[in-house]
Amino acid sequence: MRLDEEERAAIVKIRLQQSRETYAEIGILIDNKLWRFAANRLYYACYYAAQALMIQNGHQAKTHSGLVGLFGLHFVKTGKIKDDTASALQALFDLRLKGDYDVWVDVKPEMVLSLVEPAKNFIETIEKFILEN
Repeated sequence: MRLDEEERAAIVKIRLQQSRETYAEIGILIDNKLWRFAANRLYYACYYAAQALMIQNGHQAKTHSGLVGLFGLHFVKTGKIKDDTASALQALFDLRLKGDYDVWVDVKPEMVLSLVEPAKNFIETIEKFILEN
């Protein structure tokens, strides 16, 4: 799908808003000890931010793993985004997959809580990168 600059900017803005709103849900889920759902929403908060970055730069992934791969290829391997920042996306992707699809995985509080700050940092880094480029 080819987007003109106006369409691209509108989608980037919407995805960043979705990222912020989704991240805002995390506190409610943590307060209610809904760890599996908190992990899911943390991932999606980062996913929306990464998707905004991809769209802004003319990349499109058809799957979640494709998005993670494209993000690594175009932004981590090129040094545009630091690997320690980007690792939050991969960690959350893995945790979300386990939490959503593996009935035997018990998403523990420490698993989620250890990723709250990295997710916030990831989102802020992506927003800053988008604004500067």
